[in-house]
Amino acid sequence: MEPIEALRGMLSDAIKGQTLRKLVLSRPTDTSILRTEGRLFEKKGELYLQLETFQTDGKALHRNIAAHEAADALITAFAGYRQLNLLTTCGDAEARFSSKGKLLLSGKLKAGERAAIASHDRDKKHILYEGTPYDFLIALGVTDENGAIFDKKRAKFRQIDRFLQYINEIVPHLPKDGELYVLDLCCGKSYLTFAAYWFLTAVKGRKVSMLGADRKADVIAYCAEVADALHYDGLTFRCCDVSELTPDQRPALVLSLHACDIATDIVLTTAARLEADVILSTPCCQHQVMEQLDTTSALGKELAPILRHSLLKQKLAVALTDALRCKRLEAAGYSVDVTELIDPENTPKNLMIRAIRAPMPEAVRKKHEEEFRALEALAGVRIWGS
Repeated sequence: MEPIEALRGMLSDAIKGQTLRKLVLSRPTDTSILRTEGRLFEKKGELYLQLETFQTDGKALHRNIAAHEAADALITAFAGYRQLNLLTTCGDAEARFSSKGKLLLSGKLKAGERAAIASHDRDKKHILYEGTPYDFLIALGVTDENGAIFDKKRAKFRQIDRFLQYINEIVPHLPKDGELYVLDLCCGKSYLTFAAYWFLTAVKGRKVSMLGADRKADVIAYCAEVADALHYDGLTFRCCDVSELTPDQRPALVLSLHACDIATDIVLTTAARLEADVILSTPCCQHQVMEQLDTTSALGKELAPILRHSLLKQKLAVALTDALRCKRLEAAGYSVDVTELIDPENTPKNLMIRAIRAPMPEAVRKKHEEEFRALEALAGVRIWGS
């Protein structure tokens, strides 16, 4: 069987058998295109494949194809790309064109269960929906006055919605009564500060006192103006060094999105020092550990083949830094997990550290502390504040 027909068969089986989890067309020949992603969905009982094409100008184009026509349509579309990745519940497969134009197939698909198929109707897990005019999204330039998302802000809209889903999940771990005191440290332009305030007050009906803190005076001034225009009376902003922040009360929730390099460590240690009930943080740019990693440590000697390659070393530094951060939070009395904020195709900086303060025997806390110190020693690194 010719490779192109074998690929057509794989696509047809994955789509009609509803085992397709995700499809990605990459390495396009058209320089105005970044990639195209495909997912199955149902509408009025019929199965469709939706193709979403991301362009370099920030736009995303959508095309819905009936399931019985999708395999042929994909073969036609593939002519404009050099690689296709098929992710299914039965395994993964890849098709790519060689430098000489030969189609190469790898991977096999076995029998498997059906994938979860989304409905074209509203997903109940979502907090935000396009077409609904949210005052804070209008003020921040994410949507127009009718709730239509600006093309260049679609990724931001998805990020905000996903972040609000995480906040919704941790609400049971916040104080049940009284005013909620919330901090957003290294808040920057504060998309999520405004979103969190809106959600906790307008959706959850809680009284909230929230402070956004950052060292950039111009950004803080801008955020204060927006909060005033929105009449968000419980939301204030302060220009300060967050490591020296001493609020009047213990925070129920501390947020931080993409605080760069050691700023994440400053946020996490500050939140733990203040004994926040819940911490949600997305780390960013782990340069400090990257600069310390070398082949002189016990770990470095064993992983020398990784450290010789800058990109692999960077990935190791990211994983090691965040592992140390999680372990230090556990030593401070938190239950910690790490998850993805949004699809990694949208941004590589998408890990979410979620920490919930929990009763912990002193012996367990000390064990976490020992493991933290041991990992630092093994890797020959120190993270900020240790």
